[in-house]
Formats: sequence, C-alpha cells, structure tokens
Amino acid sequence: MANAPPKTWTIGSLVKWATDDFRARGIENPRLDAELIVAHALGIDRMRVILDAERPLDERELSTLRDLVKRRRAYEPIAYLRGEREFYGLRFRVDKRVLVPRPDTETLVDVALARTARVSLSMRMLDLCTGSGCVAIAIARQRPTSAVFATDVSPDAIAVARENALRLGAYNVAFEEADLFAAKMIQGVRFDVVTANPPYIASGEIETLQPDVRDHEPRLALDGGADGLDLVRRIVAEAPEHLAPGGALAMEVGAGEAAATVELFEARGFREIRVDRDIARIERVVSGLV
Repeated sequence: MANAPPKTWTIGSLVKWATDDFRARGIENPRLDAELIVAHALGIDRMRVILDAERPLDERELSTLRDLVKRRRAYEPIAYLRGEREFYGLRFRVDKRVLVPRPDTETLVDVALARTARVSLSMRMLDLCTGSGCVAIAIARQRPTSAVFATDVSPDAIAVARENALRLGAYNVAFEEADLFAAKMIQGVRFDVVTANPPYIASGEIETLQPDVRDHEPRLALDGGADGLDLVRRIVAEAPEHLAPGGALAMEVGAGEAAATVELFEARGFREIRVDRDIARIERVVSGLV
C-alpha cells in the first residue's frame, strides 16, 4: 500500500487494490478476503463495505489496514486476522494457539448428537484434542443439561477453549490439560460419547499443505505421524475403557483414512460402525458403539 501512487483511498478502492494484490499472490478467494479484512478493520459488516464503497479512509484506518494486508500477504489465516471464526452458528475466538475450526468438523457434532439422542437430557461427553473447544462447546450449547468434559495436551489450547466457553455461555463444560484420557477429572467416569478431532495429517505431507495451514496453524494439532493415524490408533484402543454400555466413539479423520479407521474400530470390537461424509462429500467421521 505504501508504494501505491498518492490518492484518496476509499473503501472501494482499497478492496479492489487488496483483491488484485491477493489474486496475484495466489491467495484463494481474494475478493472475499479483502472484504472481510476491511469489514473487520472498520468494525462494519460486508454489506456495509459494498454500500459505503465511496467513503474515504482516514490515516488511522489505513494504518490498521496496512498491517492486516501485510499479514494476509504472508498467508496468515483470515480467522487469525479477525480473531474469530463461526462454527455451528457460534463465533469462536481463535488465534495461532489453535487450529481454525472448519465447516467439515460440524459433521462430527451432528454425528455425536445423533448417536446420543437416547440420553439427550443427561448425556456425559468427553471431547479429546479439543483445541478451540468448538466441538465440546457446540454440543454443550445444544445439550445444556449434559455434562461435557474436554482435554487437550496443549495448555495454550485449553486457555483458548476456556475463554470461548465463558464467552458463549457453555457453563456445563470442564476443561483440563491432559494427554487424551489421562485427565484427573474423568477418572472413573463412563461416557455416553467420546468425540475427537485428532491430528491426522501424515508427517510427510505437512510441507505440501497450503501456506495458510503449514506456516501458521499449530504443528502439534496437524501432525498425525507417519501415516496420520498415530493418535487415531490410541484413541480407538483406549476409548472402550471410558465408554458406558452402548456409548459411542465418533472421530474425525483425514481424506482417505476412513477405511483404515473402520478396520481399527472393527478390531477393537465396536459395533454399528458407520462413516459420515462432510459437506464436500468426503468420508470424514467414523463412529461406532461399544
């Protein structure tokens, strides 16, 4: 922006300039990103960005926009720039400490709710690798009379999840920093459902990811080991010891990993195993009952 010829910048001209710049850098959805950045910087919605296209920008606004455009040029995710991401109709605070919630993961919420319809008023749930807390909190809001527990090995992620729970009024969720089932708060508890969105990218594929993900989102939440299934194996192996009779394990997996995950479920004795597809029709969630 500093190299642009002197002019009066308006909302519209800034959006066009940023769109062209992002497109030249190979950024997906350049126009959408430009509009979201401008809307966030000015504290307005995207419709107002369009309607007020001729409004001049003052130097304070331009300074804020310069910083945001530079960060997006470096492929920092839009969700981190805005500090939030919508998931299951709720706005979650997110930053570099946690993965950005994806629409695909809403499938995991749907499956968990469907698998526990019989105990909807008194459900006990455990969410592993909770990250921003999006799955645990979304389900807790849908089932306010249930007891929801969530763990993550990252203390930073737990801090973000707790903040989100307080902001979103999910007072029936308890969080603990722990490695999967090792949390003290869950010892002796049997759950109606265990959910998990573990790291499932094969280590050798990390460098092939989009720079938004590869260079900015926490590696701990991405790397699933040599074949992407390191934590998937552990969760499937350990979950039955923590599930009530008839309880369900529901787990998000990477594209192409559903078949191998189903085999793990079968070997561990799960029944009524099914695979659900996400909005892109990719086999995304594997679930089964004990």
